[in-house]
Amino acid sequence: QVQLVESGGGLVQPGGSLRLSCTASGFTLDYYVIAWFRQVPGKEREGVSCVDESGGRTNYADGAKGRFTISRDKAENTVYLQMNSLKPEDTGVYYCAAGTARHWCYPEELSYSADWGSWGQGTQVTVSS
Repeated sequence: QVQLVESGGGLVQPGGSLRLSCTASGFTLDYYVIAWFRQVPGKEREGVSCVDESGGRTNYADGAKGRFTISRDKAENTVYLQMNSLKPEDTGVYYCAAGTARHWCYPEELSYSADWGSWGQGTQVTVSS
């Protein structure tokens, strides 16, 4: 099973930026579609973005479009989520997830968190003044 580790969260003021990282221990991420999800207390995890195995296809939730960028660094075996122009509503625990054979990084796949395979432990992002 793929073990994922997120990092890069923290406290940032509205309008600020953060870059989240998702790495794998003992596995290459090249073979997996990778997605980022956000969860706030009392709510379901919601999809933020995904990237396919090649890095050529990406998709974003409506609230992330134009502000967030997902990318892969194959040499570092890492998937990044660059988050700019952060808003208080971006606050939450961010998780990365590895897809299964059913995942292609199509927009609708971000709506079903339960379908995804392995998950990391999450990293907290707090946007507040």
